[in-house]
Amino acid sequence: MAYWTNAPDNFRRAAGYVDRILKGANPGDLPVQQPVKFDFLVNLKTAKELGLTIPPSILARADEVIDQTTEIDPS
Repeated sequence: MAYWTNAPDNFRRAAGYVDRILKGANPGDLPVQQPVKFDFLVNLKTAKELGLTIPPSILARADEVIDQTTEIDPS
């Protein structure tokens, strides 16, 4: 399980900064922004390898569930 920032949201917010700078704002005067949107990921493959069972209520809340049960041939 992991929480991390939502990349598309961060890019949209960065575009707002670029817009303000291109319109003449001094970058040093712009406030530092923290991420506001996070994604919740559950990796069922790793949980299975660790012998963990993830409750359905947690899976229902996840933004993304990784469930790769077959091996992928890298060749």
